[in-house]
Amino acid sequence: MTADTPPDRLSVDPDSPYYDADVLARDVGIRFKGVEKNNVEEYCVSEGWIRVAVGASKDRYGNPLTLKITGKVEPYFKDVAGG
Repeated sequence: MTADTPPDRLSVDPDSPYYDADVLARDVGIRFKGVEKNNVEEYCVSEGWIRVAVGASKDRYGNPLTLKITGKVEPYFKDVAGG
């Protein structure tokens, strides 16, 4: 991973092993199948999927319910020119 390349997998859940506050502080953007997504909870580039929140529903632990969708994932840092 270079300084201007987001990690292969990232989650916004602090309890996840893929959570990284320093990376999230840089404002990561996600293009999924060529469309900009704002509601991504977690993504994995190598496996080709994202998890998106499903409405305002919560599970029994208070976490958002998510739906796993497969396709081409393109993460980028919004602070990098041409990102």
